[in-house]
Amino acid sequence: MTTEFTSLNLRPELEQAILELGYVTPTGIQAEMIPLMLTGVDVIGQAQTGTGKTAAFAFPILHNYIHQRLPQALVLAPTRELAVQVASAIEQYGKHLKVRVLAVYGGQPYGPQVNQLKRGVDIVVGTPGRIIDLMARKVLDLSMIKSVVLDEADEMLNMGFIEPVEEILSATPAARQTALFSATLPVRIRHLADRFMRDPQSITIKKSTLTVSAIEQRYYLVHEGDKLAALTNLFEIEPITSALIFVRTRVETGQLASQLSSRGFPAEALNGDLEQNAREQILGRFRAGQIKVLVATDVAARGLDIDDISHVFNYHLPDDAEVYVHRIGRTGRAGKTGIAISLFAPREKRRLREIEHMTKQALTLGKLPTAADINQHREDQVLEQMKIWLGRGRYQRERELVARLVEEGHDAMEIAAAALKLSRADEKQRPVANVTDVAASEGRSSSYRDRGDREYGRGKPQSRDGKRDFGKRGERDSGNKRASHEAGMIRLKLNKGKENGVRPNDIVGTIAHHADIPGSSIGKIRIEDKFTYVDVPEALVEKVLKHNGNYRIGKDKFTLVKS
Repeated sequence: MTTEFTSLNLRPELEQAILELGYVTPTGIQAEMIPLMLTGVDVIGQAQTGTGKTAAFAFPILHNYIHQRLPQALVLAPTRELAVQVASAIEQYGKHLKVRVLAVYGGQPYGPQVNQLKRGVDIVVGTPGRIIDLMARKVLDLSMIKSVVLDEADEMLNMGFIEPVEEILSATPAARQTALFSATLPVRIRHLADRFMRDPQSITIKKSTLTVSAIEQRYYLVHEGDKLAALTNLFEIEPITSALIFVRTRVETGQLASQLSSRGFPAEALNGDLEQNAREQILGRFRAGQIKVLVATDVAARGLDIDDISHVFNYHLPDDAEVYVHRIGRTGRAGKTGIAISLFAPREKRRLREIEHMTKQALTLGKLPTAADINQHREDQVLEQMKIWLGRGRYQRERELVARLVEEGHDAMEIAAAALKLSRADEKQRPVANVTDVAASEGRSSSYRDRGDREYGRGKPQSRDGKRDFGKRGERDSGNKRASHEAGMIRLKLNKGKENGVRPNDIVGTIAHHADIPGSSIGKIRIEDKFTYVDVPEALVEKVLKHNGNYRIGKDKFTLVKS
């Protein structure tokens, strides 16, 4: 072990785990945060994803670990993916201490989590919604908590979890140590710190500059509804040896992987619902080249260390330009070149400037392949493969079969053509998808753009000054407001709107909290005078409707119904 980690004076069981994990020197956040937390003070760590934050707070917690009946540390995370990842990491770090770690999050049955809490748990890692539910069931007792960690606090704010976080913190002892980690520190997060932290010490790790010079960056302008078609057409002609595709939510990883596989491009989903063993098996097959395509969320892709990824696709753009840089940095490694391809919806063009500023490199606007391009490419590939086999000459048994056909009176040219026809049979399973040309549609009816610009949701439109611009609600919309415009989404309706002061954050916050689903999974929100429409993934609709009666905006309860 290096002198740097030794100088932190961590207990021997931790040093042994660090050595076995192959950690060499502390990262910037670890080197500054661990000594501070060991003194017991409250801390605020401002650092980006991938800087080693988990170890920065886990090592001090584990160093001070003592066996007791009730949980002594609580880590709050915005998503189930992050909760699972953090719990797994803490379990690894504390394996020689035999520390008991439990990840709790929605979408899983209560029984196993309740039973484990009753048997005894030392560290609980969970999403705010499930933590609140377990507290309400009186199976999670926070009265002996010594340390609380708020991981990715700004993301919890974005997902509407701040009120539940405040409720949870209020249930913990006032003398606890609190550590808050956030990439940014908006006003609401600062107010949270002022209220619940005691003279916190701040550590800021400056944004690292990632090298992307070895990466070819391209983008394509496509309507949101055409992204799948555009992606499959690109798959036809790109020289992909292995690809990582980023989407927004856990639900979308499974949906897109399934859609690609059904179109002849086998893909697997990488998300937080996977057990660690299943995750490792998928990554093992990916490293071995047995599968070429992974569809992942940002959180699920953390810690992914593979040098041979030829392509990174941004199926959905990240909200932060720096996250974009981290995504594409997974290609072009180990002295190799890589390709990063992003699909921009027309209303997302403004974000191009942010990305180019961050990467200090211009992105190239690409032209999607036409049906003629794809068919020509397919034929060229067939001819290339034929030339390879003709050069090898290893087809004696096939020559005998051809000879038999010739003896039966068939023409050799016809036999060759029929053989090629058979070899290309799978192409019928991959019809070339049609993609609407963005430039051509700009001059047509604005109904498509109106729908996108007048609804809240991911890929939200921005004004010229970069602030969110949600448009005017009273204007005409030629689209069908009763049906979702996004694949895999169902539109729900509630009987409150502008007249009741409804805001998008109110909708996201209450649904995400009570239904215990990620706020990021909620789609477009359309607020009218008397009604509001909200898109929810089809797989989560019944779960959302089941919690009718709990949803409220201010003091007013509301009920969701299928539109």
